[in-house]
Amino acid sequence: MSWQNESLGARVRVALWLRDEVGEGGVFSKASIREAIKGAEQVDRRMRDLRPAGWSILTYRDKPSLQPDQLCLERIGLPVWEPGHRAAGLRQISAKTRRYVYERDGHMCRRCGVAAAEEYADEPGTRARLTLGHVRPHQSGSGANTEDLITECARCNETVRHLTGVQMTKGQVWDRIKELPLRGKRDLLAWMKADCRPLSAADHAWGMYRQLPAVVREELEGDLESLMRG
Repeated sequence: MSWQNESLGARVRVALWLRDEVGEGGVFSKASIREAIKGAEQVDRRMRDLRPAGWSILTYRDKPSLQPDQLCLERIGLPVWEPGHRAAGLRQISAKTRRYVYERDGHMCRRCGVAAAEEYADEPGTRARLTLGHVRPHQSGSGANTEDLITECARCNETVRHLTGVQMTKGQVWDRIKELPLRGKRDLLAWMKADCRPLSAADHAWGMYRQLPAVVREELEGDLESLMRG
């Protein structure tokens, strides 16, 4: 079975390409896999979908010797090209569930608070794309029910799934926490206990606003300016 067979699904083709062209311990880039699997939709996501099937694919955050644009195929998992393993690791999320979770979470990433298509403050020019993640992504058997799911931006989804830890040390984070005023410490502790940051009414309105086409957003901005002027 060849990864060049365009009649196969993208996840299967990605798995075969990694098996045949990279191999365990091999290093590759996202650009190389996109170039190989041309025409397939969301190749990066199909690659991530291999991880729940036992495939270990490391980023530079997991393995410091890698460059930011490199990945390492540490371990080949289940043979998803075989009929008995085609659905291995996949969790089916219905359109109804997906819509409910997005609306419940105000169309905003519950990890970092960014709204759909909003520009990241620390990455000018890069805009957020929302997806669904699991509240406890490392927990075996995480389900696809609304209580198991959370709205995340693609960047947080990738980080939560595949980092062990720790971009910063505990000490570095603790130093930042100690600098917060008392109100900030209380808010942060509440967020820690809830494992999410609650959204205000303005946050919810912002998330809904970001879902609209640009021309409609401009109209709403003008409407709000007129309303505020009196």
